[in-house]
Parts: sequence; structure tokens; C-alpha cells
Amino acid sequence: MASRLVLRIQERYAKLTAGEKKLAQLILDRQDDILTHSATEIAEMAGVSKATAARFFQHLGYADFNEVKLQAREERNQSEPYELSVTNSDQMAMGRAIGAHLELELKNLTRTFEEMRSDKIREAAELIDKAPRVWVLGLGAEEGIARYVRLLFSRLRHSVMLLGINQGSWAEDLAMTGPKDVLLLITLPPHPPLLKSILSYAKTSRLNVVTITDRTSLFEMQRASKVVLPCHVTSFALGASLTAVSSAVRLLALTYAAHAGKSAQQRAEIVDSIKEELDSFN
Repeated sequence: MASRLVLRIQERYAKLTAGEKKLAQLILDRQDDILTHSATEIAEMAGVSKATAARFFQHLGYADFNEVKLQAREERNQSEPYELSVTNSDQMAMGRAIGAHLELELKNLTRTFEEMRSDKIREAAELIDKAPRVWVLGLGAEEGIARYVRLLFSRLRHSVMLLGINQGSWAEDLAMTGPKDVLLLITLPPHPPLLKSILSYAKTSRLNVVTITDRTSLFEMQRASKVVLPCHVTSFALGASLTAVSSAVRLLALTYAAHAGKSAQQRAEIVDSIKEELDSFN
């Protein structure tokens, strides 16, 4: 994935011409085409001229398409596998497991926050601040972290609820949502079929969806979300790493707390005082 190209497109998208936006959208939807097609072929697929394509890449800060392709190849060669077998990986051999694990987790964190856009974090925090209610959703393996997210934000604001907390209650829970509510979604592939139906309803009922997901799901989730915060989740085995996801959640909570200011502080103090009172009865 040519992530630096993607970031440049996102940062400059509003200033692109209509023809350049068509080309940008093609690249965002089909990033691997950069590696397998020429500039002329990509321009033809987008329905724009070769001259428009040349101007497009120059507007993004590249000398020409060859520089774009070279960058994409470098990033592909540097990328880590999403999942490796423990039994087949000598990285996980006895005595090397801790060091290899630490190195991979640090890479996930570093890449995630090098690419994280501060304006997107602020936008998500502002949506949460304005929301009458915040609904948190994690399906499958992400349900555990969704429960953590709910507790974290409950310390900072009122009306934070876990969507589908009771199995089979999706219809009842969704019926309680309303316009300008925020759906804070944590999802990693493979995305269950149920998620598509939930996001379709969220669009119909005008929920503002804030999604924390992996890099490969970025553009799929952008179609249904106001804000997407992508994370690197590479792991050796046992599914995706949640280290960067958890850290992104905390960053969002801290950003929200700073934005909400005194109200978030007062909420946290009320929660702490109730805990102290409850503890006194034990």
C-alpha cells in the first residue's frame, strides 16, 4: 500500500480539479494498480488525459509517475505480513520471541502515529462532544476492546452505551439511536456480514460513525464513516495486534477530554467520588 501517496491525496483532495479528483478516487479504491500499470493506463482507467495525470502527481509533490511507483515499491517491500504462523517463523524461536514481538509492536505504534492525522483526531473528538449519545460497537474479537472504550469514555461524558450489549438486541438498541449520535466502531478484518447492515441503518438514521480500523480497511470504512482512524495491526499469529488500536483509543479519549475541558474533568471527579463511596461499604 502506497501510504505516503494516500496521505498526500487526503491532505490536498479539496484543492484538486474535477479531473484530478477522478484520478485520486481511482487510486484510493485501487492502490495496487500503481505497481502494475503505467501512468497512461491509469489515466485511461480514470477517464482523464495523460496531461491531467501528470499535473495530478506534480500537485502532490512528485517529479513524475516513476517517483510514485518507486515509492510504492519501497513501501511494499518494507511492509510486514499481517499474520505469520508461529510454527513456521524462526522469529518466534525460543530466546528470540520477546525481542521479535517488541520490535513488531513498536513498528505498529510508530507507523500508526506517524500516519495519524491530527485534524481527524480533533474532528472525531468534536463529534463525540456534540453527540447526544455515544454508542460503542465491536463485533467478535473486538468486543472486548469495545467494552474498554465504553468504560473509558464513560469517565469523561454521560450517555455512553455499548451497542448490542444483550445478544440479539440489535433492533431494540438501534431503535434508540438518533441523529447526531456517534457510533464509535472498532472493527478489524474479517468484518462480519452483520456490520454492513448496522452501518446501513446508521446512515439512514444519520449517526456520525467514527471508526478505528486497520490500514487495509481504510477506504472500505470511509464510505460509511465521518472519520476513520487507521492503525497498523501486524502480528506473527493469533490474529491482529491490538496494541496500536488501544493506543489510538486512548489518544482519542485524551483529545476529547482536552476539548471538553471542565465538563470532562467534573465527570471524572464524580465517577471517582462514587467509587470511593461504594468502596466504603466493602
